[in-house]
Amino acid sequence: MAVRPTLQLGDPLLRTRCAEITDLRAPETRRLAADLRDTLADWVRRTTYGRGIAAPQIGAAVQMVCASLGDHRVLVNPVITGRSEESWEAWEACLSFSVEIFCQVRRARWVDISYLSLGGERHALRATGDLAHLLQHEIDHLAGIVAVDRITSIGTLCMRSEFERRHRDDSPYRR
Repeated sequence: MAVRPTLQLGDPLLRTRCAEITDLRAPETRRLAADLRDTLADWVRRTTYGRGIAAPQIGAAVQMVCASLGDHRVLVNPVITGRSEESWEAWEACLSFSVEIFCQVRRARWVDISYLSLGGERHALRATGDLAHLLQHEIDHLAGIVAVDRITSIGTLCMRSEFERRHRDDSPYRR
């Protein structure tokens, strides 16, 4: 439907706990899902980065995520219902950092997620690997948490040019 501006780190809406979506048939719910898809596709086209986006990043304080790892998947009211005790350090960037800042964060190896589809069906998913990493990042946005809140060490903070030179091939952003 529309490419929307992406809120940037420092905007107070990014620190807001988002409300559940109660009406999946509402035109604004459908419009939001389309805008998330379009905005994410625009980021990928312009920067080659972008695997997911959450509603608060485009100014909507509701619980919706669009994840794209091979297919576009819209998750409404997603909740992490379980997670592995084993974790790993992963590189993260964020559209709300204009994909200019990268840092390492600690994430669970797998997560169980419960969510609704736009059609109203309840789904349960065990996400592993890059999908687990991505969904933890996007669901954090719905609780007002951004990647730098989970940084493992300030020493991992780097700009995109250095990340691409030194770390991209060993990250979820590998080409």
